[in-house]
Amino acid sequence: MESPQTRKSGLNLPAGMSSITSLRLETLSTPPSSASPRAISNLSSSSSPSKSSSCSDRFIPCRSSSRLHTFGLIDKPSPVKEGSNEAYSRLLKSELFGSDFASPSSPAGCGAGAAAGGAVSPMISPSKNMLRFKTDHSGPSSPFSSSSPSIFGHHSGFSNESATPPKPPRKVPKTPHKVLDAPSLQDDFYLNLVDWSSQNTLAVGLGTCVYLWSASNSKVTKLCDLGPYDGVCSVQWTKEGSFISIGTNLGQVQIWDGTKCKKVRTMAGHQTRTGVLAWNSRILASGSRDRNILQHDMRVSSDFIGKLVGHKSEVCGLKWSCDDRELASGGNDNQLLVWNQHSQTPTLRLTEHTAAVKAIAWSPHQSNLLVSGGGTADRCIRFWNTTNGHQLNSVDTGSQVCNLAWSKNVNELVSTHGYSQNQIMVWKYPSLAKVATLTGHSMRVLYLATSPDGQTIVTGAGDETLRFWNIFPSMKTPAVVKDTGLWSLGRTQIR
Repeated sequence: MESPQTRKSGLNLPAGMSSITSLRLETLSTPPSSASPRAISNLSSSSSPSKSSSCSDRFIPCRSSSRLHTFGLIDKPSPVKEGSNEAYSRLLKSELFGSDFASPSSPAGCGAGAAAGGAVSPMISPSKNMLRFKTDHSGPSSPFSSSSPSIFGHHSGFSNESATPPKPPRKVPKTPHKVLDAPSLQDDFYLNLVDWSSQNTLAVGLGTCVYLWSASNSKVTKLCDLGPYDGVCSVQWTKEGSFISIGTNLGQVQIWDGTKCKKVRTMAGHQTRTGVLAWNSRILASGSRDRNILQHDMRVSSDFIGKLVGHKSEVCGLKWSCDDRELASGGNDNQLLVWNQHSQTPTLRLTEHTAAVKAIAWSPHQSNLLVSGGGTADRCIRFWNTTNGHQLNSVDTGSQVCNLAWSKNVNELVSTHGYSQNQIMVWKYPSLAKVATLTGHSMRVLYLATSPDGQTIVTGAGDETLRFWNIFPSMKTPAVVKDTGLWSLGRTQIR
């Protein structure tokens, strides 16, 4: 049997180097006596103390002093050719094994294999960097870091954000899901003849009558008839949805119990037609062609408890703020006024509009944010900060602005328009990007109301139709349109 001393060495030694040569690796910072994992000794059967130089069988680089980028060893991701599966393979490796395995230039085991296996196989392309050490992927040297170019585009890595597709824009149905026939619905810009209660009942003024339509069962009820010498000019439900106020052509304000179809009270005070009404928690404000705004309190016996004088022409727009502290009024004098409960004079007088201001709405998402719209000569929607009276933004819609309403579910608003396009538009805020433009009415879209759940709006026009549109999502999921139909309001037959 061959002894260990005479066994042939398994190392391929260079010429002139005998098997008795001592092979060891010494580090400058580690004493020879310490046991270092890099120290290799006693690889041969004997050592010769007479030799003054030491050699090793391989070279192990030092990371801190190596400049691998000088030699192009940190390769960049190669462009993906059409039909190649390289990108898919990288993504699959990254998901299964982690980001270290996704790099095309650092296959698994390359660091240890190169150190222990000796020479690099000639079958491997030099671009597949076998000497590349594991690097910090947050640095710019990683091909998958956010600061390095990616094969999928500039500055896009394999992150959760880039792997997730962008959210598609919300789709709004372009056609109404229900149409009601509303005969004798007036084509008058200064009237407000449609309102939707919190108990899901729609009130519509048609000529001298007010009709109630139940959205839950489509039942139509005739609430009242004012007779041949009067007419309905405005309707407005209380916040609880049990009582409804009616403004008449003779200047009266009537209060009706909507569930019992019984008149509760009649209040006078205006000299001519009452074209707009607005409830807060306890006060009813009414605007008239006589240019005055009256405040009514159902708890007192007098017809009104306050009069606000400030407009120089007919009052056609009235809205209370969400906290009931401020009242915004718009008139045919092109003015937008803001009032509070502690003063008989307006706290703000905004005169930037150049046409009648009927469309008014307070944001339910941001306090002191008011939006208003101007008539045919103005066509603009303007946003105001009522704390200081500054105009925040404006957009020219190209058409007469008839109504405005905020969505309570999302930070969007809807506007209805008259001359000359008769369209309905949905806007994002604050970007004012158009979500949808809806058409269908053949005349000015003068009336607008929102359903209690905030998903559906109803629009009315002089074409004697009421159209229901699902334009806003619910608080959690988008609304789904399930039913379609054409119903009759104020007539017995369905056409």
